[in-house]
Amino acid sequence: MTSSHRIFHGRRLLVLLSILLSLGFFATTLGSYLVSKDAIREAILGRELPLASSNIYVELQKDLVQPVVISSTMAHDTFLRDWVLRGERDVSEMNRYLQEVKTRHGAFSSFFVSDRSLSYYTGGGVLKKVSPTEPRDAWYYRVRDLKEDYEINVDPDLANQDALTIFINYRAFDFEGNYLGATGIGLTMDAMYRRIKEYQQRYQRTIYFVNHQGRVVLRGQNAPLQVDDLRTSPGLRDIIDQILEAKSGGYQYEANGTNHLLNVHYIPELKWYLFVEKDESEALVKIRQTLYINLGICLVITLIVLMLTNLSLARYQRRIEDMASTDKLTGMLNRQAFTILMDKLMADCARSPRPLSILMIDLDHFKRINDQHGHAVGDQVLCLVADVLQQSLRKSDVAVRWGGEEFLVVLNNCALDEAGLIAEKIRERIARAPLAVADKVLVVEASVGVSQLRPDETLDQAIQRADGGLYQAKRSGRNQVGVFAEVAPSI
Repeated sequence: MTSSHRIFHGRRLLVLLSILLSLGFFATTLGSYLVSKDAIREAILGRELPLASSNIYVELQKDLVQPVVISSTMAHDTFLRDWVLRGERDVSEMNRYLQEVKTRHGAFSSFFVSDRSLSYYTGGGVLKKVSPTEPRDAWYYRVRDLKEDYEINVDPDLANQDALTIFINYRAFDFEGNYLGATGIGLTMDAMYRRIKEYQQRYQRTIYFVNHQGRVVLRGQNAPLQVDDLRTSPGLRDIIDQILEAKSGGYQYEANGTNHLLNVHYIPELKWYLFVEKDESEALVKIRQTLYINLGICLVITLIVLMLTNLSLARYQRRIEDMASTDKLTGMLNRQAFTILMDKLMADCARSPRPLSILMIDLDHFKRINDQHGHAVGDQVLCLVADVLQQSLRKSDVAVRWGGEEFLVVLNNCALDEAGLIAEKIRERIARAPLAVADKVLVVEASVGVSQLRPDETLDQAIQRADGGLYQAKRSGRNQVGVFAEVAPSI
Protein backbone atom coordinates (compact mmCIF):
# COMPACT_ATOMS: atom_id res chain seq x y z
CA MET A 1 0.00 0.00 0.00
CA THR A 2 1.47 3.41 -0.98
CA SER A 3 1.64 6.38 1.35
CA SER A 4 -0.83 8.32 -0.80
CA HIS A 5 -3.58 6.09 0.57
CA ARG A 6 -2.87 6.92 4.19
CA ILE A 7 -4.78 9.45 6.24
CA PHE A 8 -1.72 10.48 8.22
CA HIS A 9 1.95 10.09 7.54
CA GLY A 10 3.83 8.62 10.51
CA ARG A 11 5.73 11.81 11.19
CA ARG A 12 2.64 13.98 11.10
CA LEU A 13 0.82 11.63 13.45
CA LEU A 14 3.71 11.73 15.94
CA VAL A 15 3.75 15.55 15.82
CA LEU A 16 0.01 15.70 16.38
CA LEU A 17 0.17 13.29 19.31
CA SER A 18 3.06 15.26 20.83
CA ILE A 19 1.06 18.49 20.62
CA LEU A 20 -1.98 16.86 22.20
CA LEU A 21 0.02 15.34 25.06
CA SER A 22 1.80 18.66 25.72
CA LEU A 23 -1.50 20.49 25.82
CA GLY A 24 -2.89 17.82 28.15
CA PHE A 25 -0.03 18.11 30.65
CA PHE A 26 -0.18 21.88 30.50
CA ALA A 27 -3.92 21.95 31.10
CA THR A 28 -3.48 19.47 33.98
CA THR A 29 -0.85 21.66 35.65
CA LEU A 30 -2.91 24.80 35.13
CA GLY A 31 -6.04 23.12 36.46
CA SER A 32 -4.21 21.97 39.60
CA TYR A 33 -2.83 25.47 40.11
CA LEU A 34 -6.29 27.01 39.84
CA VAL A 35 -7.79 24.81 42.54
CA SER A 36 -9.42 27.13 45.02
CA LYS A 37 -10.71 26.41 48.51
CA ASP A 38 -13.62 28.82 48.14
CA ALA A 39 -14.62 27.41 44.74
CA ILE A 40 -14.66 23.84 46.08
CA ARG A 41 -16.69 24.83 49.11
CA GLU A 42 -19.21 26.65 46.94
CA ALA A 43 -19.48 23.69 44.59
CA ILE A 44 -20.10 21.21 47.40
CA LEU A 45 -22.53 23.38 49.31
CA GLY A 46 -24.29 24.84 46.29
CA ARG A 47 -24.42 21.86 43.94
CA GLU A 48 -23.06 18.52 45.12
CA LEU A 49 -24.88 18.18 48.42
CA PRO A 50 -28.24 19.52 47.16
CA LEU A 51 -28.01 17.24 44.13
CA ALA A 52 -27.23 14.19 46.26
CA SER A 53 -30.04 15.13 48.65
CA SER A 54 -32.52 15.57 45.79
CA ASN A 55 -31.52 12.26 44.20
CA ILE A 56 -31.96 10.41 47.49
CA TYR A 57 -35.34 12.05 48.04
CA VAL A 58 -36.51 11.08 44.54
CA GLU A 59 -35.41 7.48 45.05
CA LEU A 60 -37.13 7.30 48.43
CA GLN A 61 -40.31 8.56 46.82
CA LYS A 62 -40.04 5.83 44.18
CA ASP A 63 -39.60 3.24 46.92
CA LEU A 64 -42.79 4.46 48.58
CA VAL A 65 -44.90 4.72 45.41
CA GLN A 66 -45.30 0.96 44.91
CA PRO A 67 -46.41 0.26 48.52
CA VAL A 68 -48.92 3.11 48.23
CA VAL A 69 -50.30 1.62 45.00
CA ILE A 70 -50.57 -1.80 46.65
CA SER A 71 -52.41 -0.34 49.63
CA SER A 72 -54.73 1.60 47.33
CA THR A 73 -55.52 -1.58 45.42
CA MET A 74 -56.35 -3.34 48.68
CA ALA A 75 -58.64 -0.49 49.80
CA HIS A 76 -60.56 -0.64 46.50
CA ASP A 77 -60.56 -4.42 46.22
CA THR A 78 -64.07 -5.78 45.57
CA PHE A 79 -63.38 -8.88 47.63
CA LEU A 80 -62.44 -6.86 50.73
CA ARG A 81 -65.52 -4.64 50.50
CA ASP A 82 -67.89 -7.53 49.77
CA TRP A 83 -66.42 -9.56 52.62
CA VAL A 84 -67.04 -6.76 55.12
CA LEU A 85 -70.55 -6.08 53.80
CA ARG A 86 -71.38 -9.80 54.16
CA GLY A 87 -70.68 -9.51 57.87
CA GLU A 88 -67.05 -10.68 58.09
CA ARG A 89 -68.26 -14.26 58.50
CA ASP A 90 -65.38 -16.39 57.23
CA VAL A 91 -62.21 -15.00 58.85
CA SER A 92 -60.04 -17.53 56.99
CA GLU A 93 -60.92 -15.85 53.69
CA MET A 94 -59.50 -12.54 54.92
CA ASN A 95 -56.46 -14.31 56.37
CA ARG A 96 -55.69 -15.94 53.02
CA TYR A 97 -56.20 -12.66 51.20
CA LEU A 98 -53.81 -10.72 53.46
CA GLN A 99 -51.23 -13.51 53.39
CA GLU A 100 -51.34 -13.59 49.61
CA VAL A 101 -50.80 -9.80 49.40
CA LYS A 102 -47.87 -10.07 51.77
CA THR A 103 -46.26 -12.96 49.88
CA ARG A 104 -46.88 -11.65 46.38
CA HIS A 105 -45.45 -8.19 47.01
CA GLY A 106 -42.73 -9.11 49.50
CA ALA A 107 -44.21 -6.91 52.25
CA PHE A 108 -43.16 -7.19 55.88
CA SER A 109 -46.80 -7.27 56.97
CA SER A 110 -50.32 -6.75 55.62
CA PHE A 111 -53.42 -5.83 57.60
CA PHE A 112 -57.04 -4.72 57.65
CA VAL A 113 -58.85 -3.11 60.61
CA SER A 114 -62.62 -3.22 60.36
CA ASP A 115 -64.53 -0.20 61.62
CA ARG A 116 -67.61 -2.37 62.22
CA SER A 117 -66.07 -5.10 64.35
CA LEU A 118 -62.88 -3.21 65.37
CA SER A 119 -61.00 -6.42 64.54
CA TYR A 120 -57.34 -6.16 63.51
CA TYR A 121 -56.88 -8.79 60.77
CA THR A 122 -53.49 -10.05 59.56
CA GLY A 123 -52.36 -12.98 57.46
CA GLY A 124 -52.11 -15.02 60.65
CA GLY A 125 -55.62 -14.30 61.89
CA VAL A 126 -57.30 -11.72 64.15
CA LEU A 127 -54.51 -9.98 66.02
CA LYS A 128 -56.65 -7.99 68.44
CA LYS A 129 -59.58 -5.63 68.89
CA VAL A 130 -58.65 -1.96 68.58
CA SER A 131 -59.89 0.40 71.26
CA PRO A 132 -59.95 4.20 71.58
CA THR A 133 -58.56 3.85 75.11
CA GLU A 134 -55.49 1.89 73.99
CA PRO A 135 -52.54 4.24 73.21
CA ARG A 136 -51.11 1.81 70.67
CA ASP A 137 -54.36 1.99 68.70
CA ALA A 138 -54.29 5.77 68.39
CA TRP A 139 -53.01 5.44 64.82
CA TYR A 140 -56.27 3.82 63.71
CA TYR A 141 -58.50 6.59 65.01
CA ARG A 142 -56.14 9.13 63.51
CA VAL A 143 -56.45 7.42 60.14
CA ARG A 144 -60.23 7.23 60.46
CA ASP A 145 -60.37 11.01 60.86
CA LEU A 146 -57.93 11.76 58.01
CA LYS A 147 -59.01 13.99 55.17
CA GLU A 148 -56.46 12.39 52.86
CA ASP A 149 -56.85 8.86 51.45
CA TYR A 150 -53.78 7.51 53.23
CA GLU A 151 -50.83 8.25 55.49
CA ILE A 152 -47.28 6.91 55.87
CA ASN A 153 -45.99 6.59 59.41
CA VAL A 154 -43.38 4.68 61.39
CA ASP A 155 -44.58 2.55 64.31
CA PRO A 156 -43.68 -0.71 66.08
CA ASP A 157 -45.43 -3.68 64.47
CA LEU A 158 -47.35 -5.62 67.10
CA ALA A 159 -47.70 -8.55 64.71
CA ASN A 160 -43.91 -8.83 64.30
CA GLN A 161 -42.54 -8.48 67.83
CA ASP A 162 -42.69 -4.66 67.76
CA ALA A 163 -40.18 -4.37 64.90
CA LEU A 164 -39.95 -0.77 63.74
CA THR A 165 -41.97 -0.65 60.53
CA ILE A 166 -43.04 1.86 57.89
CA PHE A 167 -46.82 1.53 57.51
CA ILE A 168 -48.96 2.72 54.61
CA ASN A 169 -52.42 3.14 56.17
CA TYR A 170 -55.12 3.44 53.50
CA ARG A 171 -58.78 4.32 54.21
CA ALA A 172 -61.31 1.83 52.74
CA PHE A 173 -64.92 2.65 51.80
CA ASP A 174 -67.88 0.61 50.56
CA PHE A 175 -69.55 1.12 47.20
CA GLU A 176 -71.70 3.95 48.58
CA GLY A 177 -68.82 5.84 50.16
CA ASN A 178 -69.30 4.63 53.74
CA TYR A 179 -66.12 4.13 55.78
CA LEU A 180 -65.20 0.46 56.28
CA GLY A 181 -61.81 0.59 57.96
CA ALA A 182 -58.06 0.89 57.31
CA THR A 183 -55.93 -1.43 55.25
CA GLY A 184 -52.40 -1.49 53.87
CA ILE A 185 -48.95 -3.01 54.21
CA GLY A 186 -45.85 -2.53 56.32
CA LEU A 187 -42.22 -2.28 55.20
CA THR A 188 -39.39 -3.30 57.44
CA MET A 189 -36.90 -0.65 58.50
CA ASP A 190 -34.10 -3.00 57.46
CA ALA A 191 -34.79 -1.89 53.91
CA MET A 192 -34.17 1.71 54.97
CA TYR A 193 -30.89 0.72 56.61
CA ARG A 194 -29.79 -0.96 53.40
CA ARG A 195 -30.82 2.10 51.43
CA ILE A 196 -28.75 4.42 53.63
CA LYS A 197 -25.74 2.15 53.29
CA GLU A 198 -26.19 2.17 49.53
CA TYR A 199 -26.53 5.96 49.43
CA GLN A 200 -23.42 6.50 51.55
CA GLN A 201 -21.37 4.20 49.32
CA ARG A 202 -22.66 5.81 46.14
CA TYR A 203 -22.44 9.47 47.14
CA GLN A 204 -19.56 9.22 49.63
CA ARG A 205 -21.49 11.38 52.11
CA THR A 206 -22.71 11.01 55.68
CA ILE A 207 -26.48 10.45 55.60
CA TYR A 208 -28.96 10.32 58.47
CA PHE A 209 -32.61 11.12 59.25
CA VAL A 210 -33.86 13.44 62.01
CA ASN A 211 -37.35 13.88 63.47
CA HIS A 212 -39.16 17.08 64.49
CA GLN A 213 -37.61 16.94 67.95
CA GLY A 214 -34.08 17.06 66.54
CA ARG A 215 -33.31 13.42 67.35
CA VAL A 216 -31.58 11.06 64.92
CA VAL A 217 -34.07 8.30 64.08
CA LEU A 218 -32.06 6.49 61.42
CA ARG A 219 -28.40 6.44 60.39
CA GLY A 220 -26.09 4.19 58.44
CA GLN A 221 -23.60 1.84 59.97
CA ASN A 222 -20.25 3.31 61.04
CA ALA A 223 -21.63 6.85 60.70
CA PRO A 224 -19.25 9.47 62.15
CA LEU A 225 -22.09 11.16 63.99
CA GLN A 226 -23.13 8.94 66.89
CA VAL A 227 -25.09 11.53 68.91
CA ASP A 228 -28.81 10.80 69.08
CA ASP A 229 -29.94 14.26 70.17
CA LEU A 230 -28.60 16.96 67.85
CA ARG A 231 -29.32 19.59 70.50
CA THR A 232 -26.32 18.20 72.37
CA SER A 233 -24.07 17.83 69.32
CA PRO A 234 -21.19 20.36 69.07
CA GLY A 235 -21.80 22.86 66.29
CA LEU A 236 -25.23 21.54 65.33
CA ARG A 237 -26.81 22.47 68.66
CA ASP A 238 -26.41 26.16 67.75
CA ILE A 239 -28.34 25.90 64.47
CA ILE A 240 -30.68 22.93 64.94
CA ASP A 241 -33.73 25.07 65.70
CA GLN A 242 -33.08 27.14 62.59
CA ILE A 243 -32.74 23.97 60.52
CA LEU A 244 -35.97 22.42 61.82
CA GLU A 245 -37.88 25.63 61.22
CA ALA A 246 -36.58 26.22 57.68
CA LYS A 247 -36.94 22.48 56.84
CA SER A 248 -34.61 22.67 53.81
CA GLY A 249 -31.38 24.48 52.98
CA GLY A 250 -27.59 24.49 53.11
CA TYR A 251 -25.53 25.05 56.29
CA GLN A 252 -21.99 25.08 57.67
CA TYR A 253 -20.84 24.35 61.21
CA GLU A 254 -17.63 23.59 63.06
CA ALA A 255 -17.12 20.64 65.36
CA ASN A 256 -13.85 19.42 66.87
CA GLY A 257 -11.84 21.78 64.68
CA THR A 258 -13.39 20.54 61.43
CA ASN A 259 -15.71 22.48 59.15
CA HIS A 260 -18.78 20.49 58.06
CA LEU A 261 -20.96 21.21 55.03
CA LEU A 262 -24.60 20.18 55.43
CA ASN A 263 -27.69 20.05 53.23
CA VAL A 264 -31.14 19.37 54.74
CA HIS A 265 -34.21 18.17 52.82
CA TYR A 266 -37.59 17.63 54.50
CA ILE A 267 -39.45 14.43 53.54
CA PRO A 268 -43.17 15.02 54.17
CA GLU A 269 -44.12 11.37 53.52
CA LEU A 270 -42.05 10.26 56.50
CA LYS A 271 -42.16 13.55 58.42
CA TRP A 272 -38.39 13.28 58.73
CA TYR A 273 -35.50 15.52 57.79
CA LEU A 274 -32.84 14.11 55.46
CA PHE A 275 -29.34 15.29 56.48
CA VAL A 276 -26.57 14.93 53.87
CA GLU A 277 -23.18 15.98 55.25
CA LYS A 278 -19.56 16.15 54.11
CA ASP A 279 -16.31 16.88 55.93
CA GLU A 280 -14.78 19.87 54.16
CA SER A 281 -11.21 18.85 55.00
CA GLU A 282 -11.54 15.74 52.84
CA ALA A 283 -12.77 17.77 49.89
CA LEU A 284 -9.88 20.21 50.10
CA VAL A 285 -7.08 17.70 49.65
CA LYS A 286 -5.41 19.12 46.56
CA ILE A 287 -3.82 15.92 45.48
CA ARG A 288 -7.26 14.32 45.18
CA GLN A 289 -8.57 17.21 43.19
CA THR A 290 -5.49 17.11 40.98
CA LEU A 291 -5.98 13.41 40.45
CA TYR A 292 -9.56 13.87 39.33
CA ILE A 293 -8.59 16.65 36.95
CA ASN A 294 -5.72 14.61 35.53
CA LEU A 295 -7.97 11.65 35.04
CA GLY A 296 -10.55 13.74 33.25
CA ILE A 297 -8.03 15.33 30.92
CA CYS A 298 -6.30 12.02 30.25
CA LEU A 299 -9.66 10.55 29.41
CA VAL A 300 -10.40 13.30 26.89
CA ILE A 301 -6.97 12.95 25.29
CA THR A 302 -7.30 9.18 25.18
CA LEU A 303 -10.68 9.48 23.47
CA ILE A 304 -9.25 11.84 20.86
CA VAL A 305 -6.31 9.55 20.18
CA LEU A 306 -8.62 6.56 19.94
CA MET A 307 -10.91 8.43 17.59
CA LEU A 308 -8.06 9.34 15.27
CA THR A 309 -6.59 5.86 15.41
CA ASN A 310 -9.97 4.29 14.82
CA LEU A 311 -10.58 6.58 11.86
CA SER A 312 -7.30 5.56 10.31
CA LEU A 313 -7.80 1.85 11.00
CA ALA A 314 -11.36 2.00 9.67
CA ARG A 315 -10.08 3.47 6.44
CA TYR A 316 -7.46 0.77 6.08
CA GLN A 317 -10.03 -1.88 6.98
CA ARG A 318 -12.41 -0.70 4.29
CA ARG A 319 -9.65 -0.82 1.70
CA ILE A 320 -8.57 -4.29 2.77
CA GLU A 321 -12.15 -5.55 2.67
CA ASP A 322 -12.64 -4.09 -0.81
CA MET A 323 -9.46 -5.74 -2.03
CA ALA A 324 -10.43 -9.09 -0.49
CA SER A 325 -14.07 -9.11 -1.62
CA THR A 326 -14.09 -7.59 -5.13
CA ASP A 327 -12.79 -8.59 -8.52
CA LYS A 328 -9.92 -6.28 -9.44
CA LEU A 329 -10.90 -5.96 -13.11
CA THR A 330 -14.67 -5.49 -12.98
CA GLY A 331 -15.19 -4.25 -9.41
CA MET A 332 -17.82 -6.96 -8.87
CA LEU A 333 -17.90 -9.32 -5.92
CA ASN A 334 -15.59 -12.31 -6.07
CA ARG A 335 -16.52 -15.87 -5.12
CA GLN A 336 -15.15 -15.57 -1.58
CA ALA A 337 -17.41 -12.58 -0.82
CA PHE A 338 -20.28 -14.35 -2.59
CA THR A 339 -19.98 -17.33 -0.24
CA ILE A 340 -20.17 -15.06 2.85
CA LEU A 341 -23.14 -13.09 1.52
CA MET A 342 -25.03 -16.20 0.48
CA ASP A 343 -24.57 -17.82 3.90
CA LYS A 344 -26.28 -14.79 5.41
CA LEU A 345 -28.96 -14.67 2.72
CA MET A 346 -29.76 -18.36 3.08
CA ALA A 347 -30.02 -18.02 6.85
CA ASP A 348 -32.38 -15.08 6.38
CA CYS A 349 -34.50 -17.04 3.92
CA ALA A 350 -34.70 -19.91 6.41
CA ARG A 351 -36.29 -17.50 8.88
CA SER A 352 -38.48 -15.71 6.33
CA PRO A 353 -39.00 -18.01 3.31
CA ARG A 354 -39.10 -16.30 -0.13
CA PRO A 355 -38.21 -17.31 -3.69
CA LEU A 356 -34.60 -17.08 -4.90
CA SER A 357 -33.62 -17.43 -8.56
CA ILE A 358 -30.21 -18.02 -10.12
CA LEU A 359 -28.86 -16.58 -13.40
CA MET A 360 -25.73 -18.12 -14.92
CA ILE A 361 -24.39 -15.78 -17.65
CA ASP A 362 -21.68 -16.78 -20.10
CA LEU A 363 -20.30 -14.61 -22.92
CA ASP A 364 -20.58 -16.24 -26.32
CA HIS A 365 -17.36 -16.75 -28.32
CA PHE A 366 -15.29 -14.92 -25.73
CA LYS A 367 -12.15 -16.88 -26.65
CA ARG A 368 -12.53 -15.68 -30.23
CA ILE A 369 -12.68 -12.08 -28.99
CA ASN A 370 -9.44 -12.54 -27.08
CA ASP A 371 -7.76 -14.25 -30.01
CA GLN A 372 -8.83 -11.70 -32.63
CA HIS A 373 -8.70 -8.44 -30.65
CA GLY A 374 -6.40 -9.17 -27.75
CA HIS A 375 -6.90 -9.59 -24.03
CA ALA A 376 -7.21 -5.82 -23.43
CA VAL A 377 -10.39 -5.80 -25.51
CA GLY A 378 -11.54 -8.92 -23.68
CA ASP A 379 -11.12 -7.04 -20.41
CA GLN A 380 -13.21 -4.17 -21.79
CA VAL A 381 -15.95 -6.64 -22.69
CA LEU A 382 -15.98 -8.03 -19.15
CA CYS A 383 -16.23 -4.52 -17.71
CA LEU A 384 -19.06 -3.71 -20.13
CA VAL A 385 -21.06 -6.72 -18.94
CA ALA A 386 -20.37 -5.77 -15.30
CA ASP A 387 -21.79 -2.27 -15.98
CA VAL A 388 -24.90 -3.74 -17.60
CA LEU A 389 -25.50 -5.98 -14.58
CA GLN A 390 -25.02 -3.10 -12.16
CA GLN A 391 -27.62 -1.01 -14.04
CA SER A 392 -30.10 -3.89 -14.43
CA LEU A 393 -30.21 -5.36 -10.93
CA ARG A 394 -31.71 -4.25 -7.62
CA LYS A 395 -29.70 -3.48 -4.50
CA SER A 396 -31.04 -6.66 -2.90
CA ASP A 397 -29.67 -8.84 -5.72
CA VAL A 398 -26.19 -10.36 -5.65
CA ALA A 399 -23.95 -10.39 -8.75
CA VAL A 400 -20.52 -12.01 -8.85
CA ARG A 401 -17.85 -12.74 -11.40
CA TRP A 402 -17.95 -16.51 -11.33
CA GLY A 403 -14.80 -17.12 -13.31
CA GLY A 404 -13.36 -16.19 -16.70
CA GLU A 405 -16.26 -14.96 -18.83
CA GLU A 406 -18.97 -16.33 -16.50
CA PHE A 407 -21.14 -14.25 -14.20
CA LEU A 408 -23.57 -15.46 -11.53
CA VAL A 409 -26.60 -13.50 -10.32
CA VAL A 410 -28.84 -14.32 -7.36
CA LEU A 411 -32.24 -12.61 -7.57
CA ASN A 412 -33.68 -12.10 -4.11
CA ASN A 413 -37.43 -12.56 -3.65
CA CYS A 414 -37.86 -13.40 -7.33
CA ALA A 415 -39.73 -16.39 -8.78
CA LEU A 416 -38.70 -18.35 -11.85
CA ASP A 417 -41.06 -16.63 -14.33
CA GLU A 418 -39.92 -13.16 -13.36
CA ALA A 419 -36.29 -14.33 -13.33
CA GLY A 420 -36.65 -15.46 -16.95
CA LEU A 421 -37.88 -11.99 -17.95
CA ILE A 422 -34.99 -10.32 -16.11
CA ALA A 423 -32.52 -12.70 -17.79
CA GLU A 424 -33.93 -11.80 -21.21
CA LYS A 425 -33.65 -8.09 -20.40
CA ILE A 426 -30.02 -8.49 -19.38
CA ARG A 427 -29.23 -10.48 -22.52
CA GLU A 428 -30.79 -7.81 -24.72
CA ARG A 429 -28.96 -4.98 -22.96
CA ILE A 430 -25.63 -6.76 -23.42
CA ALA A 431 -26.39 -7.22 -27.12
CA ARG A 432 -27.45 -3.53 -27.47
CA ALA A 433 -24.25 -2.27 -25.83
CA PRO A 434 -21.69 -2.60 -28.66
CA LEU A 435 -18.05 -1.92 -28.02
CA ALA A 436 -15.98 0.20 -30.41
CA VAL A 437 -12.72 -1.54 -31.33
CA ALA A 438 -10.52 0.42 -33.74
CA ASP A 439 -12.69 1.07 -36.82
CA LYS A 440 -15.14 -1.70 -36.03
CA VAL A 441 -18.07 -2.17 -33.68
CA LEU A 442 -17.86 -5.30 -31.59
CA VAL A 443 -21.24 -6.77 -30.68
CA VAL A 444 -21.18 -8.79 -27.45
CA GLU A 445 -23.58 -11.69 -27.02
CA ALA A 446 -24.34 -13.79 -23.97
CA SER A 447 -26.25 -16.93 -23.08
CA VAL A 448 -28.14 -17.15 -19.79
CA GLY A 449 -29.27 -20.11 -17.72
CA VAL A 450 -32.08 -19.67 -15.18
CA SER A 451 -33.23 -21.75 -12.21
CA GLN A 452 -35.17 -21.24 -8.97
CA LEU A 453 -33.97 -22.54 -5.61
CA ARG A 454 -36.27 -25.30 -4.36
CA PRO A 455 -37.04 -25.72 -0.63
CA ASP A 456 -35.56 -29.22 -0.63
CA GLU A 457 -32.25 -28.45 -2.36
CA THR A 458 -29.00 -26.66 -1.65
CA LEU A 459 -27.73 -23.52 -3.35
CA ASP A 460 -25.13 -25.57 -5.21
CA GLN A 461 -27.86 -27.74 -6.69
CA ALA A 462 -29.77 -24.65 -7.86
CA ILE A 463 -26.57 -23.31 -9.43
CA GLN A 464 -26.07 -26.67 -11.19
CA ARG A 465 -29.56 -26.40 -12.65
CA ALA A 466 -28.88 -22.82 -13.80
CA ASP A 467 -25.72 -24.16 -15.42
CA GLY A 468 -27.90 -26.79 -17.09
CA GLY A 469 -30.12 -24.04 -18.44
CA LEU A 470 -27.02 -22.27 -19.75
CA TYR A 471 -25.97 -25.49 -21.49
CA GLN A 472 -29.41 -25.68 -23.13
CA ALA A 473 -29.08 -22.08 -24.36
CA LYS A 474 -25.62 -22.80 -25.79
CA ARG A 475 -26.81 -25.98 -27.49
CA SER A 476 -29.82 -24.17 -28.96
CA GLY A 477 -27.67 -21.63 -30.79
CA ARG A 478 -26.36 -19.22 -28.09
CA ASN A 479 -27.46 -15.62 -27.37
CA GLN A 480 -30.64 -16.78 -25.63
CA VAL A 481 -32.10 -17.71 -22.25
CA GLY A 482 -32.46 -21.29 -21.11
CA VAL A 483 -34.75 -22.07 -18.15
CA PHE A 484 -33.91 -25.30 -16.33
CA ALA A 485 -36.71 -26.26 -13.91
CA GLU A 486 -35.98 -29.92 -13.28
CA VAL A 487 -34.52 -31.11 -9.99
CA ALA A 488 -30.75 -31.31 -10.06
CA PRO A 489 -29.03 -34.64 -9.38
CA SER A 490 -27.60 -35.19 -5.93
CA ILE A 491 -24.19 -33.65 -5.26
